[in-house]
Amino acid sequence: MVSRLLKYIRIGPMPNTGSVARDLLASERTFLAWARTGLGFIALGVALEKVEAFAAISPTLFHLSDSRTKVAAGVLVGSGSLCVAHGTQRYFSTLRLLQEGKFRPNTGGVTLMAVTCIAIAVSGSILVIENEATKAKESSKITAQI
Repeated sequence: MVSRLLKYIRIGPMPNTGSVARDLLASERTFLAWARTGLGFIALGVALEKVEAFAAISPTLFHLSDSRTKVAAGVLVGSGSLCVAHGTQRYFSTLRLLQEGKFRPNTGGVTLMAVTCIAIAVSGSILVIENEATKAKESSKITAQI
């Protein structure tokens, strides 16, 4: 198992004909961009969970119900993990294709990333609007009691 993994990861020197070195370096930069984006999503998910812990202490902070926060944080961490996994898989598949003198555009990964970002933005907007509506209802109940 380990030897198979090392065979997949370790690749010997390649002849630098044409633009091979430039293409490989571009592929590495692209992988790092995918990893950076994924880590950003993961960090945002962890931060959301930590902010919720502080919101329980201070009622003036933005506050969602605990289950919604956990779901939102989980979605962000999961999306980030998938982003890093896709970037890693894409890097190694591009490396193999470049060895064969071929290249495959990354239409699937770009589409998936765009859909994920749009879904997270829409879901986040819905959560914020719903939260503000709940706060307004609670505020009107309090003023009606006074």
